[in-house]
Amino acid sequence: MPLPADLGIVVVNYGSSALLEENLVPLARLVRGDQVVVVDNFSGISERAATTALARREGWALIAPALNLGFGAGVNMGARHLIDRGCQRLLLLNPDARIDEAGVALLAAASAADPASIQCPRIVRSDGRIWFAGGTVDVAAGRTRVGHGPADSDPNGWLTGACLMVPAALWRWLNGFDERYFLYWEDVDLSWRCTAAGGSLVVRDDVTAVHSVGGTQDGAGKSALYVYFNCRNRLLFAAAHLGRRDLLRWLVFSPGYAALVLQRGGRRNLLRRLGPLLVAAARGTSSGAAQAVRSRFLGRGRPYPAQPHPLQPAREPS
Repeated sequence: MPLPADLGIVVVNYGSSALLEENLVPLARLVRGDQVVVVDNFSGISERAATTALARREGWALIAPALNLGFGAGVNMGARHLIDRGCQRLLLLNPDARIDEAGVALLAAASAADPASIQCPRIVRSDGRIWFAGGTVDVAAGRTRVGHGPADSDPNGWLTGACLMVPAALWRWLNGFDERYFLYWEDVDLSWRCTAAGGSLVVRDDVTAVHSVGGTQDGAGKSALYVYFNCRNRLLFAAAHLGRRDLLRWLVFSPGYAALVLQRGGRRNLLRRLGPLLVAAARGTSSGAAQAVRSRFLGRGRPYPAQPHPLQPAREPS
C-alpha cells in the first residue's frame, strides 16, 4: 500500500541528528522531500550544522529557530508549514521512533476513514517489549497510566506524541498543541481536548512502531528539565481539564507524584544528580501550583470550553 500524496511528516529535533539519519531517512524517502519538515530546536552549533546538512541532502524542509521553542511549538510550526502546502494528514514522529511504510499507510487509511480521530500505533521498545499501547489519566490518583489501549473515545484516554496520525482539519480545529506546556503533557492535553470535542483516540494493534526509549536523552538518565516540566505540567493539565475538587486533590498529591518522577531515571541517576533533581521537582511543582491557583481559584476559569468537532457531535458530559 503506497503512502498517500497528501501525507506530511513532522519531526521536532533537539540534538538528535544521528537518530534522524537512522529512523527518519528510510521513511522520508517514500514521500516528496518537501512534505517532510524537521523543526530543529537549537541545541548547539555542531548539531545545527549536522541537521542542516542532512535536511539539504534529503530535500527536507528545515525550520531552524535560533533557540529551543519546545516540543509543542515546534510541532505546531511544522504542521502549519505542511498544511499551508496542502497536506491533509499529518504524521507526528519523534526522532527516536521508527515506523515502516506499511504501518504509516494503515494509519493514513484509518485517518481518512475516520477524520474525527487521532490514530496511534502500538509502540514497542527495541527489544520488543510494549512501551505504549494506550494510556489513561487516573484522576483519582492524580497521574497518568499506560496499559493496553484506551477504549475509543474514552474521555480519560490519551495517546503519546511519539507517533501520531492526525487529520489536518482536526488539527486545525483543536489548534494543535498548547505551547504553554513546552515539553511533556501536551499530548495528554491534546487527547483530552480531542475527546471533549467529540473526536476519538484509536490505538492500532495491527500497526507497530519501535521506540528507542531514552534515545533523545543519550542514555544519561532523566534530566532536571524532565523532572521540572513533568511536575509543572501535570498541574497545568489539571487546572485546564479537571473540576476544582479534583484539582485540589492533585495539588495535595503533588509531593508523591514528584517522588515518582524522580525515580524514573533509576536509583543511580537520582543519587548522582540528587541536588539539581530535587530543586527541579520543587520548582516545577511550585510553578505549576501557582499557575493552577491563578487559573482556577482567582477567577480566570478553564481555558478550554468544550467545542464539538463539526464531523462528530460531542458526547453528553458524564
